[in-house]
Amino acid sequence: MSRIDAKFAQLRAENKKAFVAYVMAGDPDYDTGLEVVKGLPAAGVDIIELGMPFTDPMADGPTIQLAGQRALEGGQTLEKTLQYARELRKTDDTTPIVMMGYYNPIYSRGVDTFLADAKAAGIDGLIIVDLPPEEDDELCIPAQKMGINFIRLATPTTDNKRLPKVLENTSGFVYYVSVTGITGAAAAQADEVGPEVARIKSQTDLPVIVGFGIKTPDAAEAIASIADGAVVGSAIVEKIAAGKSVADVLAFVKSLADGAHRG
Repeated sequence: MSRIDAKFAQLRAENKKAFVAYVMAGDPDYDTGLEVVKGLPAAGVDIIELGMPFTDPMADGPTIQLAGQRALEGGQTLEKTLQYARELRKTDDTTPIVMMGYYNPIYSRGVDTFLADAKAAGIDGLIIVDLPPEEDDELCIPAQKMGINFIRLATPTTDNKRLPKVLENTSGFVYYVSVTGITGAAAAQADEVGPEVARIKSQTDLPVIVGFGIKTPDAAEAIASIADGAVVGSAIVEKIAAGKSVADVLAFVKSLADGAHRG
């Protein structure tokens, strides 16, 4: 059983929903970013989504784009992002880590090399937003053979004809993007998201986690109540961008986690 599968089994046994937190590796600098990541499990985070900084993040809004720029300017690399996972695994062997980003840095490293390194570092899943299902042989299938979950995004525009293809090789969980557009652009609405989550769950046994547009504990609670959990990214990254202390960032994360767990 993967760490992701084990985490969802634990949450079901506790009658709790999942809280997933996204942070950009290397933001605002390597050491501070690592300190935040190490503090996420104690703040109530069930799954860590670790952003891989990239020069051309087409699906990300200004908040995540700027975080990636800060990280790159600070010297963050794919190797240093993998090092985050290695450092966390020294003290935490249960919290799942999912790397989220774009294919180019992985392609540049070499798929086989990357997957071997990721597995050894303790990475549990990948969300690669610019690889459609038609390219599954490129990374998805090799990742799954290595025991790394490949998590797909479903969106409001993923109709019933397209959805089975999206779900075909997905594992771990399904990430439902609650709004059309880029990250941080609009607020998620539970009354609109609910029917979409139900539609997806009618075609898969995988947990469905909802992200994009969730900025407050109340919003995390509302979304988690109609899904298997909630993802918050931009709102956390905004705190980091504002220069908040690690303690303040983690206190905010805990409030979000508490909200999702009430869902």
